[in-house]
Amino acid sequence: MDLNQKIRTLPADPGVYLYKNAEGQVIYVGKAKNLRARVRSYFVEGAAENAKTGSLLREAVDLEYIVVGNEHEALALENNLIKQKKPRYNILLRDDKTYPYVKLTAGERFPRVYVTRRLRKDGSEYYGPYFPANLAYRVVDIVHRHFLVPSCTIDLTRDHARPCLQYYIKRCLGPCVSSLTTPERYAEAVHDVRLFLQGRHGDLSKSLTGRMLKAAEAEQFELAAKYRDLVSTVEQLSEKQRMDAAEGDDVDVLNFHFEDHLLATNLFHMRGGKVLDRREFFWEDLGELEGERGLEVGEFFSALLKQLYLDSQYVPRTIFVPVEFEDLAALEDLLSEKRGARVHIHVPERGEKRSILDLVGNNAKQSYDQRFRVVKPRTDVLKSVMQDTFMLPELPNRIECFDISHIQGAETVASMVVWEDGKMRNSEYRKFMIKGVTGVDDFASMREVVTRRYKRVQEEKKPMPSLVLIDGGIGQLHSAAEALESLGLTSQPLASIAKREEIIYLYGQEDDPIVLDRHSPMLQLIQQVRDEAHRFAVTYHRKRRQIRDRKTELREIPGIGETTTLRLLQHFGSLQAVKEANLAALTSVVTGKQAESILEYFRNAQQAGRD
Repeated sequence: MDLNQKIRTLPADPGVYLYKNAEGQVIYVGKAKNLRARVRSYFVEGAAENAKTGSLLREAVDLEYIVVGNEHEALALENNLIKQKKPRYNILLRDDKTYPYVKLTAGERFPRVYVTRRLRKDGSEYYGPYFPANLAYRVVDIVHRHFLVPSCTIDLTRDHARPCLQYYIKRCLGPCVSSLTTPERYAEAVHDVRLFLQGRHGDLSKSLTGRMLKAAEAEQFELAAKYRDLVSTVEQLSEKQRMDAAEGDDVDVLNFHFEDHLLATNLFHMRGGKVLDRREFFWEDLGELEGERGLEVGEFFSALLKQLYLDSQYVPRTIFVPVEFEDLAALEDLLSEKRGARVHIHVPERGEKRSILDLVGNNAKQSYDQRFRVVKPRTDVLKSVMQDTFMLPELPNRIECFDISHIQGAETVASMVVWEDGKMRNSEYRKFMIKGVTGVDDFASMREVVTRRYKRVQEEKKPMPSLVLIDGGIGQLHSAAEALESLGLTSQPLASIAKREEIIYLYGQEDDPIVLDRHSPMLQLIQQVRDEAHRFAVTYHRKRRQIRDRKTELREIPGIGETTTLRLLQHFGSLQAVKEANLAALTSVVTGKQAESILEYFRNAQQAGRD
């Protein structure tokens, strides 16, 4: 059954639909009150004129759907499938930080508490999230000092000869030594910790007071004094919470800045009118998600709020957003069920609330500038910082940066870009075809290109750059060093920047890498140079691949000319993907007769290979 036939058979029930491409990958997930009406709306006149919708429909060859009971179930299922499948046409949350939780292990004879940023289905109890992040560490410190439940990694399934330092400084009951505490005493402490982490301070205070009086009656005055101190601590914490709650409700405020297909969003966590913490989110590939009228802001915030809160243990009472969106009321209801109290998603239009929203928008603009624009201090200041950081013998005037690009070892190429006196020098860029390396070997490719570049520099008697920068980790760095040493350039300053961690390695000091603040102007400069080298390499690689693909065996199929060949390769991405496509996928690009010719040609070629 092809796509159009499936659409005609869709039920008029709430549910979730999934568009798939020719490779069977899910490329878009959506939810609907009425599946039939929602999916058909993609094909009405004018809908495909939207750039995003047009691109989606050109790539989609199949459709799946899941019927659910109501719109709330559809919202939750849509969010889960987006996180699981990561479809390219959906807005995907890329978080810059994960807030910590306090973990109370429940499957151990002697449970312990830890600060963790990962929730696991391991039977443990998780409390949080805590923000600012150091609050989780302060909470665990209170547990250590007052309840004496540890965070150690000692094996508590067996008895030890002596306790660790934490017992002697009165931050642990000492369950590792059988004579220091009893399972009953430890279980009582864990029970207190559980009440404390759950925020049931009244119940905890009542329980501790009862135990204090009982110990006093038994003339266990030292134990009674401990319970008295605990009661005092719990009551102080409880009073502070009541004061915070009286000052104002918990509010999350979101706003954004969008420019040149790049988007920065800020989320402020406000409690009692004070900003406790701020989160930043960035998207750099929104070009294909835009319509002709630009970014669909309502759709964006709908997707963002679902991914932020539906799977979170924490939901605020009020959320400020800059725009209305289609399923706002349904999402309010679902989050209210999750919180157990009414949640409001509000679009402030005037007054103090609007001022707060505008403040977050201004911060989003600053985040955008810091992330996507190099903050340019004076060039001489930047050079001085760079000289100190890279331990250069003189102020740097020129950086040459190298990157390797290939797809599974095919058409391996390299690029070199140049930064000089505060500017990228496009006229100085160089590109290289890798000639002496077979297969996938980035290290050998880096050795070859660095050798070729600086052998020519020596032959032409040109000056060496102030710094040679490599896009990659320690392996690529050492390969470049071997190339320079083979040319006798042993004193040349050399460094690399690792992509994921954004850590800078200096050759000769790899054990002490440089970790710069992500807002550092110098890091942004190094990233700009590195990213430019990567862009230049990828662009050259694509050109090489296009030249290769024009000579593809598709041209040998009757009825398939150069234009059709290019259209097939652009649509499917590679010759191999064309070979693996079925009739339905091919007819979305070419005529039915051409699709049958392609299938017959590759069937015959496969049979000939077997014979």
